[in-house]
Amino acid sequence: MRRMLNTLFVTTPNAYLTLQNETLCVLLDDEVKLRVPLLNLEGVVQFGYPGASPALMGQCAERKIAMTFLTASGRPLAQLVSPSPGNVHLRRAQYRLADDPERSAEIAGVMIAAKLLNCRTVLQRAQRDHAEQTGSLRDAIQKLAQLARQAIRAGSSEALLGIEGEGARHYFNALPSLILENCTCWHFAKRTRRPPLDPFNALLSLLYTLLAHEVQAALFSVGLDSAAGFLHRDRSGRQGLALDMMEELRPVFADRMALTLINRKQLSEKDFRRSESGAVLLQDDARKEVLTTWQQRKQDLITHPYLKEKIPFGLIPYAQALLMARYIRHDLDAYPPFFWR
Repeated sequence: MRRMLNTLFVTTPNAYLTLQNETLCVLLDDEVKLRVPLLNLEGVVQFGYPGASPALMGQCAERKIAMTFLTASGRPLAQLVSPSPGNVHLRRAQYRLADDPERSAEIAGVMIAAKLLNCRTVLQRAQRDHAEQTGSLRDAIQKLAQLARQAIRAGSSEALLGIEGEGARHYFNALPSLILENCTCWHFAKRTRRPPLDPFNALLSLLYTLLAHEVQAALFSVGLDSAAGFLHRDRSGRQGLALDMMEELRPVFADRMALTLINRKQLSEKDFRRSESGAVLLQDDARKEVLTTWQQRKQDLITHPYLKEKIPFGLIPYAQALLMARYIRHDLDAYPPFFWR
């Protein structure tokens, strides 16, 4: 259980939420584990949803406290809001921001700069841990820093897409040198999608899908429209804002985990199969191994660079969604992206 920016996140399995004297109580095995006055809450996000009392849901609706129910893995189930939800004002402000090319480019530039710097951190950590590879990584590390500065000043979505593409090229060219496991199956020439054509790309695709799921659920939980993005423009069926926010988190959540799974030999060539279409896919047992590692990683504590407090790794997308909502509401002067250190 975690309170963050006046939102209560209930991640404890089998926790039941109930109401006692205008106080939200978290019960576990019929024992009260936490009491939070409703007066102090703006939202409640519950993972797994073992249950919440009708009395509590009624009071939350009356007080305009949004309740969001997600599966244990973070897939959205439902959201309870008051008959006159305040989210309409937040979403109108989001749409106005998305329709303003200059302001959209400004916020997208910050997100892409964060992505490039987080990619740089992935390479720097490898450089520090494996000194013999320093020479092969130095150019990419320097170039990513230069491109991050350009992203801040880009001024348009078109320019940003060019900067992001160049950064991705330098980053993915350097990424294979971080694969220490000596197996030809991990040969990685370039990023391929739809379908992934080698085991490394298949692993990245799965991890990116898991991250997209987390970010979409986080935006849903704070009342933002995950389809209305700033860099990824409107397209039917595309979650533009979720894709925007994913950019800064991809290196931290997905790329680093892929390298860890490979270098710790948790996966091997036998864990993949090639379909008739040429796509490379994970076997069922390997997929379970990835999901288990993903869930374990989400429990690790990390100090959030902006909030300056320790939170579970898995709540980073929710922290960023809350900060985005506060920026759109003008509670913050600028959106603070996530910088990994």
